[in-house]
Amino acid sequence: MRLDDFLSTVGLIKRRTQAKEMILGGLVKINNNRSKPAHDVKVGDLISVSGAHPVTVEVTAVPTGNVSKESRDKYFKII
Repeated sequence: MRLDDFLSTVGLIKRRTQAKEMILGGLVKINNNRSKPAHDVKVGDLISVSGAHPVTVEVTAVPTGNVSKESRDKYFKII
């Protein structure tokens, strides 16, 4: 799954376009490296989101489709 799609699907960032802009602006890093919106997210990756509400998460699972709000937290662990 693409990084921008993962961030919006699991609710870390509200919209995919906003996630894409943040990634291109250098506000999102994966494994402490700048990335592109199309970067493939894998289990075990560390994603750091800077900005108004900074957070670092570890990917615990990659969703294959839409995710309900109740089950979003099983796809990442806040560090």
